[in-house]
Amino acid sequence: MTLIFSGNDYKYEIEGIMKLFIPASRFKYIYSDSIDVSDSYAFVCSALDGENTRLSVKADLYGKKAERELVVGKDDSVDEELILSKLLYQAMSEITGIKPKWGVMTGVRPVKRVNKYIDKGLSYDEIRELFSKEFYCSDEKFDIAYKTAAVQRKLMQTVDKRSFSLYVSIPFCPTRCSYCSFISQTISSAKKLIPEYIDRLCDEIRFTGQLAGSLGLALDTVYFGGGTPTSLDASGLARIMKAVSESFDVSKVREYTVEAGRADTITEEKLRTVKANGCTRVSVNPQTLNNSVLEAIGRRHTVEQFYDAFDIAAKIGFEHINTDIIAGLPTDTPDSFYSTLDGLIRLGPDNITVHTLSIKRAADLNHAEDKPIVLKSPTGLMIDYASDILPINNYQPYYLYRQKNMLENLENIGWSKPGCESLYNIFIMEEIQTILAVGAGASSKLVDLEGKRLQRVFNYKHPLEYIKHFDLMLEKKKETVDFYAEEK
Repeated sequence: MTLIFSGNDYKYEIEGIMKLFIPASRFKYIYSDSIDVSDSYAFVCSALDGENTRLSVKADLYGKKAERELVVGKDDSVDEELILSKLLYQAMSEITGIKPKWGVMTGVRPVKRVNKYIDKGLSYDEIRELFSKEFYCSDEKFDIAYKTAAVQRKLMQTVDKRSFSLYVSIPFCPTRCSYCSFISQTISSAKKLIPEYIDRLCDEIRFTGQLAGSLGLALDTVYFGGGTPTSLDASGLARIMKAVSESFDVSKVREYTVEAGRADTITEEKLRTVKANGCTRVSVNPQTLNNSVLEAIGRRHTVEQFYDAFDIAAKIGFEHINTDIIAGLPTDTPDSFYSTLDGLIRLGPDNITVHTLSIKRAADLNHAEDKPIVLKSPTGLMIDYASDILPINNYQPYYLYRQKNMLENLENIGWSKPGCESLYNIFIMEEIQTILAVGAGASSKLVDLEGKRLQRVFNYKHPLEYIKHFDLMLEKKKETVDFYAEEK
């Protein structure tokens, strides 16, 4: 598929629109005033027409064609990029018969847009009309975004301007799931690196503690992610968590999460260790309660192991237990997904996160004989079922985000029982609090005290380069000091 740009360079947004209709595809890019290609294409043009501007698109998908155009006056205040996106959306909808429910909204954080409109004093009906007319968003998706915003707003008001959250990256897993694109290594391949990785990670935690202290920042929440943190043994987890408690004032921490994740990494010793070191919230993630689907995605544990791990977490007495599932997994069916969700509801975790499968370029699912796999799955039915059944069982949406290449252009939603929401997940999605991140692949997100500026500071991605370039990375992290210096 070739994307041709004439008189504009709206590459990012136009690619996002195309991926609503043909996800997980690779595109060629051409800047030209004419169409001279032999394969499928989308031609996106902004051209002067006297004193006006003619915005037009032409699309050809496997020989099926459609085109749209709009002329705007020189004095019209318009968003050319949005108009071209809407024209392309119309053309591709005509060709494919697909009308993505989020319309032309390709961004990660639709709830953030809702919150901004609420802050401006707009009513529910006014915001819904804007979502419909400006972005072609369905009432169904707007409603879930608005409900999510309503839950979030009370918690967002509790954020102290001088607070921050700490993210700790443990980029190791027992095996790599076929859908995964995260920076992680299997325990077997990284075994020799792990001791030195833990050494450097503890050093970075101490460095970050000193940095935060010098800036007068107070630790609010802690989140251990990955990878699968419980891929490490109990002694390794204890050492890292003790580095956190020794480097920061944890007396006022409101939430401390460890993603235990995969059942084949969970033991009673590990869970007791993380609880003894301050963890209040743990994730035990089945992804599906169907053994054949687990096997298809390379997740080497059984449904029975998940239930055993969940029972251990419940017995030990964690304040909150989260479970993740994924809609649209290979070989899964609507009935199997419904059974998974019903099984979790019977189990009664206070958090259930429903993800939609996203096929990233780095995922194994997207590489077979050098051709992208097109996964045909009634994923929308699965997500609709979750949105219907969870509220009936006292779960409410509290954070929502979207990713590129998601099946059917859907979303990920965190559902929780009232009062059991994850603060960290809200804060990072809505970008209202600084996140200081440590470890390989981690990305700090600095938010100014007024919430108007945002800056990212990236760590080295892979454990080996993280270790090798550790001192250089610490120097780069001093950008945090410069960022906050601008507040004075």
